[in-house]
Amino acid sequence: MRNIYKNEQSGRSMVEMLGVLAIIGVLSVGGIAGYSKAMTKFKINKSMDQISMLVANIRTLFSGQRNYSGLSNASAISFGIIPGEMDGGGAVITNAFAGNVTIGTDTVNGNANAAFTIKYEGLGQEACVTMATSDWGSGSSSGLVSMAVSDDGGDGTSYSGTDLPISLISAAAQCGCDTATCSIEWTYL
Repeated sequence: MRNIYKNEQSGRSMVEMLGVLAIIGVLSVGGIAGYSKAMTKFKINKSMDQISMLVANIRTLFSGQRNYSGLSNASAISFGIIPGEMDGGGAVITNAFAGNVTIGTDTVNGNANAAFTIKYEGLGQEACVTMATSDWGSGSSSGLVSMAVSDDGGDGTSYSGTDLPISLISAAAQCGCDTATCSIEWTYL
């Protein structure tokens, strides 16, 4: 006798499809987390390059001058010493984390405008710690006089030439921001 009914099935069951969707979901979450971490690292590296470029450009521009008188965001933009991607329009300079950058002058040893400052705001905790602990030139020839690191409370601590580079423990304590409002200010001669 012959069996008229064929019991061959093709395709996937609902349980198999749910399993595939669960695997795709787990991989997507891992991919998004990895992408976010990579973007933070990219922004940190980009900011560090921008700071180094700003220091070099400011020093070159003012190399024949006695001091840094007149240095500000507006003058830095008008002289073309900031990278194009940092120009926020008007006299606004922004960093890779969409925070403000402030360029100005400082008094050192009673000499007005003897130094210049670069302040980065809007940094997250990871960016703040990484940038604060980087060696920005701790030797006497670097011209780095001090760094001021503060969290969102604004109660920053200033570190002078003998305390640079900042230790990881000190940076972690000062970069205790829960929101992206940490800031670092570098002062160069």
